[in-house]
Amino acid sequence: MVLLELFWSFLKIGFTSFGGLSMIPLITEEMLSHGWMTAEQVSDIVGIAEMTPGPVGLNCATFAGIRAAHLPGALAANLGVLMPSLTLCVLAAVFFAKVKDSVRVQQMMVGVRPACLGLICAVTVQLAMTNYQPGPSFVPALLIGAADTVLLLRFHWNVPRVLLLSAGLGLLLIR
Repeated sequence: MVLLELFWSFLKIGFTSFGGLSMIPLITEEMLSHGWMTAEQVSDIVGIAEMTPGPVGLNCATFAGIRAAHLPGALAANLGVLMPSLTLCVLAAVFFAKVKDSVRVQQMMVGVRPACLGLICAVTVQLAMTNYQPGPSFVPALLIGAADTVLLLRFHWNVPRVLLLSAGLGLLLIR
Protein backbone atom coordinates (compact mmCIF):
# COMPACT_ATOMS: atom_id res chain seq x y z
CA MET A 1 0.00 0.00 0.00
CA VAL A 2 2.88 2.38 0.80
CA LEU A 3 4.35 1.80 -2.66
CA LEU A 4 1.09 2.74 -4.35
CA GLU A 5 0.78 5.82 -2.14
CA LEU A 6 4.37 6.84 -2.98
CA PHE A 7 3.71 6.35 -6.67
CA TRP A 8 0.47 8.36 -6.50
CA SER A 9 2.03 11.15 -4.43
CA PHE A 10 4.95 11.61 -6.80
CA LEU A 11 2.72 11.26 -9.84
CA LYS A 12 0.71 14.22 -8.54
CA ILE A 13 3.94 16.12 -7.91
CA GLY A 14 5.18 15.36 -11.42
CA PHE A 15 1.96 16.52 -13.04
CA THR A 16 1.47 19.66 -10.95
CA SER A 17 4.96 21.10 -10.67
CA PHE A 18 7.45 22.32 -13.22
CA GLY A 19 10.51 20.53 -11.93
CA GLY A 20 13.39 21.77 -9.85
CA LEU A 21 12.75 23.79 -6.74
CA SER A 22 9.03 24.13 -7.49
CA MET A 23 8.64 20.49 -6.45
CA ILE A 24 9.98 20.96 -2.94
CA PRO A 25 6.84 22.42 -1.28
CA LEU A 26 4.77 19.63 -2.82
CA ILE A 27 7.23 16.96 -1.73
CA THR A 28 7.29 18.45 1.77
CA GLU A 29 3.50 18.44 1.97
CA GLU A 30 3.24 14.82 0.78
CA MET A 31 5.96 13.56 3.12
CA LEU A 32 4.48 15.32 6.14
CA SER A 33 0.84 14.49 5.40
CA HIS A 34 1.59 10.76 5.07
CA GLY A 35 3.91 10.75 8.07
CA TRP A 36 6.77 9.36 6.03
CA MET A 37 9.17 12.05 7.30
CA THR A 38 9.48 14.94 9.67
CA ALA A 39 10.10 18.49 8.45
CA GLU A 40 13.75 18.18 9.49
CA GLN A 41 14.17 14.98 7.50
CA VAL A 42 12.62 16.59 4.42
CA SER A 43 15.00 19.51 4.82
CA ASP A 44 17.95 17.11 5.02
CA ILE A 45 16.76 15.24 1.92
CA VAL A 46 16.39 18.47 -0.03
CA GLY A 47 19.93 19.45 0.95
CA ILE A 48 21.29 16.09 -0.16
CA ALA A 49 19.27 16.23 -3.39
CA GLU A 50 20.71 19.67 -4.15
CA MET A 51 24.28 18.39 -3.70
CA THR A 52 23.97 15.23 -5.78
CA PRO A 53 24.11 15.28 -9.58
CA GLY A 54 20.80 15.10 -11.43
CA PRO A 55 17.42 16.76 -11.24
CA VAL A 56 16.42 17.91 -7.76
CA GLY A 57 12.90 16.48 -8.04
CA LEU A 58 14.15 13.06 -9.08
CA ASN A 59 16.80 13.04 -6.38
CA CYS A 60 14.21 14.03 -3.78
CA ALA A 61 11.89 11.28 -5.03
CA THR A 62 14.70 8.75 -4.74
CA PHE A 63 15.71 9.74 -1.21
CA ALA A 64 12.12 10.13 -0.01
CA GLY A 65 11.15 6.76 -1.48
CA ILE A 66 14.13 5.07 0.16
CA ARG A 67 13.26 6.68 3.48
CA ALA A 68 9.60 5.66 3.26
CA ALA A 69 9.90 2.14 1.80
CA HIS A 70 13.54 1.36 0.96
CA LEU A 71 14.53 0.46 -2.63
CA PRO A 72 11.00 -0.46 -3.79
CA GLY A 73 9.85 2.92 -2.46
CA ALA A 74 12.56 4.71 -4.42
CA LEU A 75 11.49 2.89 -7.58
CA ALA A 76 7.80 3.71 -7.00
CA ALA A 77 8.54 7.39 -6.29
CA ASN A 78 10.84 7.70 -9.31
CA LEU A 79 8.33 6.04 -11.60
CA GLY A 80 5.63 8.37 -10.31
CA VAL A 81 7.64 11.57 -10.74
CA LEU A 82 8.88 10.51 -14.20
CA MET A 83 5.52 9.31 -15.51
CA PRO A 84 4.30 12.74 -16.73
CA SER A 85 7.48 13.35 -18.74
CA LEU A 86 7.53 9.81 -20.08
CA THR A 87 3.87 10.05 -21.05
CA LEU A 88 4.37 13.34 -22.89
CA CYS A 89 7.46 12.03 -24.69
CA VAL A 90 5.69 8.86 -25.82
CA LEU A 91 2.67 10.85 -27.01
CA ALA A 92 4.93 13.29 -28.87
CA ALA A 93 6.83 10.41 -30.48
CA VAL A 94 3.59 8.70 -31.57
CA PHE A 95 2.23 11.98 -32.93
CA PHE A 96 5.46 12.77 -34.78
CA ALA A 97 5.60 9.25 -36.25
CA LYS A 98 2.13 9.81 -37.70
CA VAL A 99 2.85 13.23 -39.19
CA LYS A 100 6.55 12.95 -40.12
CA ASP A 101 5.74 12.44 -43.81
CA SER A 102 3.39 15.41 -43.92
CA VAL A 103 4.37 18.19 -46.31
CA ARG A 104 3.76 20.81 -43.59
CA VAL A 105 6.01 18.99 -41.12
CA GLN A 106 8.73 18.68 -43.75
CA GLN A 107 8.46 22.41 -44.43
CA MET A 108 8.62 23.15 -40.72
CA MET A 109 11.75 21.00 -40.35
CA VAL A 110 13.42 23.07 -43.10
CA GLY A 111 13.37 25.92 -40.58
CA VAL A 112 14.02 23.89 -37.44
CA ARG A 113 17.19 22.14 -38.65
CA PRO A 114 19.16 25.34 -39.35
CA ALA A 115 17.97 26.79 -36.05
CA CYS A 116 19.32 23.74 -34.20
CA LEU A 117 22.59 23.95 -36.11
CA GLY A 118 22.85 27.65 -35.24
CA LEU A 119 22.32 26.92 -31.55
CA ILE A 120 24.99 24.21 -31.60
CA CYS A 121 27.42 26.55 -33.36
CA ALA A 122 26.72 29.33 -30.86
CA VAL A 123 27.44 27.00 -27.93
CA THR A 124 30.60 25.78 -29.65
CA VAL A 125 31.87 29.33 -30.15
CA GLN A 126 30.97 30.28 -26.58
CA LEU A 127 32.77 27.24 -25.16
CA ALA A 128 35.78 27.83 -27.41
CA MET A 129 36.06 31.43 -26.18
CA THR A 130 36.17 30.29 -22.56
CA ASN A 131 38.30 27.16 -23.03
CA TYR A 132 40.86 28.28 -25.62
CA GLN A 133 42.63 31.13 -23.84
CA PRO A 134 45.90 32.53 -25.24
CA GLY A 135 48.85 30.97 -23.47
CA PRO A 136 51.15 27.97 -23.62
CA SER A 137 48.29 25.46 -23.89
CA PHE A 138 46.46 27.28 -26.71
CA VAL A 139 48.10 25.59 -29.73
CA PRO A 140 48.03 22.02 -28.31
CA ALA A 141 44.38 22.46 -27.26
CA LEU A 142 43.50 23.77 -30.71
CA LEU A 143 45.27 20.80 -32.34
CA ILE A 144 43.44 18.33 -30.08
CA GLY A 145 40.13 19.97 -31.00
CA ALA A 146 40.94 19.81 -34.71
CA ALA A 147 42.00 16.16 -34.43
CA ASP A 148 38.77 15.37 -32.58
CA THR A 149 36.72 16.98 -35.32
CA VAL A 150 38.51 14.94 -38.01
CA LEU A 151 38.17 11.70 -36.05
CA LEU A 152 34.45 12.26 -35.46
CA LEU A 153 33.47 13.50 -38.92
CA ARG A 154 35.91 11.78 -41.29
CA PHE A 155 36.64 8.51 -39.52
CA HIS A 156 33.35 8.18 -37.61
CA TRP A 157 34.93 7.40 -34.24
CA ASN A 158 32.51 7.17 -31.35
CA VAL A 159 32.42 9.96 -28.78
CA PRO A 160 33.73 8.02 -25.72
CA ARG A 161 36.76 6.90 -27.72
CA VAL A 162 37.49 10.48 -28.84
CA LEU A 163 37.05 11.75 -25.27
CA LEU A 164 39.52 9.20 -23.92
CA LEU A 165 42.05 10.02 -26.61
CA SER A 166 41.61 13.76 -26.00
CA ALA A 167 42.07 13.36 -22.26
CA GLY A 168 45.25 11.37 -22.82
CA LEU A 169 46.59 13.91 -25.29
CA GLY A 170 45.73 16.71 -22.90
CA LEU A 171 47.71 15.03 -20.14
CA LEU A 172 50.69 14.41 -22.43
CA LEU A 173 50.80 17.73 -24.28
CA ILE A 174 49.50 20.26 -21.76
CA ARG A 175 50.01 18.64 -18.35
